Amino acid sequence: MGTVMKIARRGFLFGSVAILGGVAFGWWKFATPYGNPVAGGLNPYVMIDGTGVTIIAPRAEMGQGVHTTLAALVAEEMDLTLEQVRVIHGPASAAYYNSAVLGEGVPFAPTDTGWLAEAVRGAMEVPAKFLGLQITGGSSSVPDAFDKMRLAGAAARSALVQAAAGRLGVPVGELRTEGGFVIAPDGTRLGYVDLAEAAAGVTLESEPVLKDRAEWTLLGKSQPRVDAVAKSTGAAVYTADLRLPGMLYATVRTNPRLGGAVKGYDASVAEGMAGVVKVVPVDGGAAVIARTTWQAMQAAGAIAFDWGDAPYPATSAELGAVLAASFTEERRDSVNRDDGDVDRALVGDVFEVAYSVPYLAHATMEPMTAAALLKDGALTVWAGHQLPTQILVEGAALTGLPAEAVTVNTMLMGGGFGRRAEMDVIRQVIALAKAVEGQPVLLTWSREEDMTHDGYRPAALARVRAKLDGGKIAAFDFATCSSSVVESQAGRLGYSVPGPDGAIVQGAWEQPYRFAHHRVTGYRAPAMVPVGSWRSVGASQNAFFHESAVDELAHLAGVDPVAFRLGQIDHGPSRKVIEAVAEMSDWGTRRAGRAKGIAFCMSFGVPVAEVIEVEETAAGLRMTGAWAAADVGIALDPGNIEAQVSGAMVYGLSAAIRGEITFADGMAEQSTFWDFEPLRMPQCPPIAVRVLEGLERIRGIGEPGLPPAAPALANAIFALTGQRIRELPLGKAVGFA
Repeated sequence: MGTVMKIARRGFLFGSVAILGGVAFGWWKFATPYGNPVAGGLNPYVMIDGTGVTIIAPRAEMGQGVHTTLAALVAEEMDLTLEQVRVIHGPASAAYYNSAVLGEGVPFAPTDTGWLAEAVRGAMEVPAKFLGLQITGGSSSVPDAFDKMRLAGAAARSALVQAAAGRLGVPVGELRTEGGFVIAPDGTRLGYVDLAEAAAGVTLESEPVLKDRAEWTLLGKSQPRVDAVAKSTGAAVYTADLRLPGMLYATVRTNPRLGGAVKGYDASVAEGMAGVVKVVPVDGGAAVIARTTWQAMQAAGAIAFDWGDAPYPATSAELGAVLAASFTEERRDSVNRDDGDVDRALVGDVFEVAYSVPYLAHATMEPMTAAALLKDGALTVWAGHQLPTQILVEGAALTGLPAEAVTVNTMLMGGGFGRRAEMDVIRQVIALAKAVEGQPVLLTWSREEDMTHDGYRPAALARVRAKLDGGKIAAFDFATCSSSVVESQAGRLGYSVPGPDGAIVQGAWEQPYRFAHHRVTGYRAPAMVPVGSWRSVGASQNAFFHESAVDELAHLAGVDPVAFRLGQIDHGPSRKVIEAVAEMSDWGTRRAGRAKGIAFCMSFGVPVAEVIEVEETAAGLRMTGAWAAADVGIALDPGNIEAQVSGAMVYGLSAAIRGEITFADGMAEQSTFWDFEPLRMPQCPPIAVRVLEGLERIRGIGEPGLPPAAPALANAIFALTGQRIRELPLGKAVGFA
């Protein structure tokens, strides 16, 4: 085990700078903060100008409500309502690095709160800062922001109060704040806007004091979304909505055999079509730049390509064979858990089973889009993106410009799920901006291009061997195999990450089950089809494997599935979510013609239990109810948490029922929503969510609601029909109404 450095008490600095015409406040960990991304100095979360207070929420808003929650952290400490602030994403800058995202990669289970585990988690902030990744993902936005954005608000308030004290000649302790004003004992009210300039010159002598939880007026309550009106009225601007003077429009066609070469193409017909400005070669294919997006797409379809072969096995059967052959010592990637003596315990009557899941597309509602303008020695990029600081790197590398000449405007996005951390569309649009220098160009992928050119959720296999003793699991040997998401995704960014890929065993090794003999082994298959982070990453497949096996063993033991799980989990919050969902769903009562299934998974530190109820109809199986209980430690916005869990369940159920990407001749066979079909609204069951707060620290919730959905449904199908399905999608084995 490597040496764990002791981290000294973190210092805090307060600073204020002029930015974008206003006064900006920031509270920063470490003695040497990053410079201001716009004007130099410290980086702000709060800006005050003549129009009022603007809060910078530097995480990508992709429908998960993060701008609302992050803004509430600041507004709470400033005694403002959300109606009194404007919320923007802000500039791309390493100053907005995500200090929590690396915490998921430490080799300690979330239930381990010992000194060593906590020291290593704390130490992760050091590499996080120096990597400087402004990233939205890993359910990390709220844990990352919980302290730093409240401190930003408290620091801004403290400076404003000190400025008011100086102006009024009143002691700081006699002043209070409310609704954007500092209020004196005699009722004199000074507005934040009026005090901002003076507050910019205040130096705080000590760390500002955060409110006690009992004092919260915003946090802990459901809040209206700050973007609800704009999105409901069509006023919200996504990348595809962007319109700039002189803008051109483009689309691409690239080799459907991902990573394959382009032997050549004939664009003569396309170049003569109406509105076409030019055809530009891009990596793996060609782009058409035209006067409208429709003209570009029509012309792209007229290009004749000679595609090269795929650099991976050409069919799903061949890809599956490589996976199956990768359960070897040579391919062993990790053994994150090895309790007791599994090999000695697994003798005699041993339960053995295998499971499989397919590749999955992200299938975001908004296809990949980006815009760029290269003009006068500067590059500006507009994109809904989960990793805007990497765009700064790419922009400088591809244009030869200094990094400070690259500007990134992070837009709203119609779904991300990990897909919008990729750089393919960014590299393409920068190439197009170079081809039409001086004019902005908006690149929009077709749905077909989007679906067939993804960094897919990897296909995966699992093999489970177990033994029962006295109605409980005595030995459990879990082995899983997939290509490495980290290797594939980091490689596309130009990075090489050493060591095991924790995503391969995520959602399996860290589960709070206590079996006397327990081993979890991950096997890394060769890199084949490009794979990437898909909502909940490895937990999306491993929960299906793990909870299907646990359920099979419960039935084999003749023990109720809820009681079976509770009998082998000693983690309090995990037990409570199982107990809660059992109570919510009236687990012990079975209605005629219906049955329920349960599944549990801890992912991203969040224990979640879900129950699905199904019934058999003449048209096929129908889901009649869904219940979920999740423990997030501190529920900052219960309504938004419920929405996130519900949305994650629906996304997971869609994938569980019909989600599958298959390959023939090296190409993905699914290309649109008609053959990669999401769950329809009439098919969606009523969903009830209960939010618990028993964990020792605050956790994020964007992903943990997904992993239990597939196994809960599969387990319900077994309970109703007696058919045990061990391969996804479930729709290949049973019909759904």
